[in-house]
Amino acid sequence: QVRLAQSGGGLVQAGGSLRLSCVAAGSIPSFNAMGWYRQAPGKPRDLVAMITSGGNTNYADSVKGRFTISRANAKNTAYLQMNSLKPDDTAVYSCVASYMDNVPPFTYWGQGTQVTVSS
Repeated sequence: QVRLAQSGGGLVQAGGSLRLSCVAAGSIPSFNAMGWYRQAPGKPRDLVAMITSGGNTNYADSVKGRFTISRANAKNTAYLQMNSLKPDDTAVYSCVASYMDNVPPFTYWGQGTQVTVSS
């Protein structure tokens, strides 16, 4: 059974930075794609960023130029570096992963971590 463990997140002032990490437990094949979703209270869940095993990335317009997704394929680990954070970035962030070629949707989900940006 695939399990994604997240770390990072927390409270930061506007303009600050945070880094989220996501690692798949156990010895399993490398995912085709990994990514991050976020959901703020009362809002739909949005795909923030994704990265393929080949290194191709895709970002939501709202985070382009501020967030960077990266991964270590051999370790099935993904990172989300978040800079110049804004109060609108406040949300629960969830790591996702899939072995499928066409994503989304993603098969596996992390437990979610709260990111709060104060003004």
